Amino acid sequence: MIPIEPHIFLDDSEIEESFIRASGPGGQNVNKVSTAVQLRLDLAHARSLPEAVRERVAKLAGKRMTKDGVLVITAQRHRTQERNRQDALDRLVALIRRAVPPPTPRRPTKPTAAARRRRLQAKARRAAIKELRRAEPDQR
Repeated sequence: MIPIEPHIFLDDSEIEESFIRASGPGGQNVNKVSTAVQLRLDLAHARSLPEAVRERVAKLAGKRMTKDGVLVITAQRHRTQERNRQDALDRLVALIRRAVPPPTPRRPTKPTAAARRRRLQAKARRAAIKELRRAEPDQR
């Protein structure tokens, strides 16, 4: 499980990775080693994400979404497969975090009149009990 937010996790089994050859300069190594990573997440079948988050990810993804509803992230910035893999995963998590709606702010409320009255009555009862415990000063 990949943590996205404190209450949202992405299941590892829903992510599909494939390794491809990176484009661009790199000498002889670029034609031999598959260091670029293509990360695929089928949003329609990603049950670990809430429905609202999946819809917002689809909107934010833009041209990274296929017609079948699969999110594709390609990472080829780094020279090693592992760093590209981590880069692609970080970019996926960042995209999902952007899609998570912010929590609704708490609306401050005031205690009801009955609650205020009960509180003051309880305070008066405790004060009376403590008053009885006091030692009386000597009367001379």
